[in-house]
Amino acid sequence: MTIPAGIAVTLLFITNLAAFVAQGWDKRLARTNARSRTPERTLLLLGLPLAAPGMLLGMRVFRHKTQKRSFQLKSALVVFANLLTAAALGWLAMQGAIRLELALY
Repeated sequence: MTIPAGIAVTLLFITNLAAFVAQGWDKRLARTNARSRTPERTLLLLGLPLAAPGMLLGMRVFRHKTQKRSFQLKSALVVFANLLTAAALGWLAMQGAIRLELALY
């Protein structure tokens, strides 16, 4: 399967941006004592599709969930899952099962 590199980079950017924005939005809701907050599960799931960097950056920039130990441990699992996913994609690429197409459009 050949994947255009531009599409892969765009998808990674969008997923990381979504994870980052979700952290900021939930922090805003927390400050205003809003009743309808983003569930922790959603914040963590947004980090799964190789978007842990966006999730972690959002946690640091907005100082959101940085004092909650259970969320930090779950975030570490998300980072580990991201590393496993990246390793699996690398292995598939080395096997020739997937290939990035580097083309300028």
